[in-house]
Amino acid sequence: MRLSRSCTPFLCALITCGVAASTVSLPAQSLLLVDQKGDASLAIVDAASGKVLASVAENGVTGHEVAASPDGRLAFVPIYGNSGVGAPGTDGANIVVVDLATHKLVGNIAFTHGVRPHCAVFGPDGLLYVTTEIDQTVTLIDPRSLAIIGAIPTGQPQSHMLAIAHNGLRGYTANVGPGTVSVLDIKARKTLAVIPVSGNVQRIAISTDDRWVLTSDETQPRLAVIATASNKVVRWVPLSGLGYGGAVTPGGRWFLIAIPAANKVDVIDLATMKLAKSIPVAASPQEVLVSPDGRKAYVSCARANEVDEIDLGAWKVSRSIATGNGTDGLGWAKGD
Repeated sequence: MRLSRSCTPFLCALITCGVAASTVSLPAQSLLLVDQKGDASLAIVDAASGKVLASVAENGVTGHEVAASPDGRLAFVPIYGNSGVGAPGTDGANIVVVDLATHKLVGNIAFTHGVRPHCAVFGPDGLLYVTTEIDQTVTLIDPRSLAIIGAIPTGQPQSHMLAIAHNGLRGYTANVGPGTVSVLDIKARKTLAVIPVSGNVQRIAISTDDRWVLTSDETQPRLAVIATASNKVVRWVPLSGLGYGGAVTPGGRWFLIAIPAANKVDVIDLATMKLAKSIPVAASPQEVLVSPDGRKAYVSCARANEVDEIDLGAWKVSRSIATGNGTDGLGWAKGD
């Protein structure tokens, strides 16, 4: 198979397996996807019952995050490697593809060198966008052919997490060590701005109206609020501890953010930009995922090896789902 001519020599990939849509079946139920970092596997959970249907091995190498295809058929797991951000260790060089109905690996995207692929996000255009830290880029992938079709430079090292505007025009990366956020022009595939935030940042999210970008300051317990109109930090929201992964509810009113050291999830009222409440959860919460109907939030709790489900009507944990070692990245796949 020929590589896309839009790939640079450093980003060209060996497409070791293509996925034809007709060969992939559709799950009957909505699924919660949980990357089990310590087990190097992906847990596939029936969202209704909380039952773990399968744990799919990621070929013995650690993935951190996961994204489901919009049709709910496939999961894409970037294989980051065994290191932390900016730390020595292996440099992951591939993305594995899992059939969510058969619970099998059905594809692989192999880069020509280690890039530490991390956060995977589907854009409104149907393409898969993946942060590739070593190359200081976001890589674009056609999820049908598994071909790399281009890249967007971030202009910064350690571009770890990515949020894409709902209109598909802008992308935003949290650049951990530099403590900055890069603003990307998705269509033109270029960096528009680099926003100074702090000495160190983590995770990133965007409001439902694309007005605000939210990222955690890792030097102080506060949340940076960036106005997308000006590409500047316009205010800080105090948190109960250093924040980590977060998610905005579908209606756009609330932002839920994990506070790992305090074993809680802070709830920010985006109308007032103030901390409204805190919800106790299990040890070391990492990532937050809100169900599409806005009724539940799921929190990966790494040291407890579980996912806590929060009832967003009662604002409390309604159940805990036992998962594998080092529960981390979360994804949602819609059912038939």
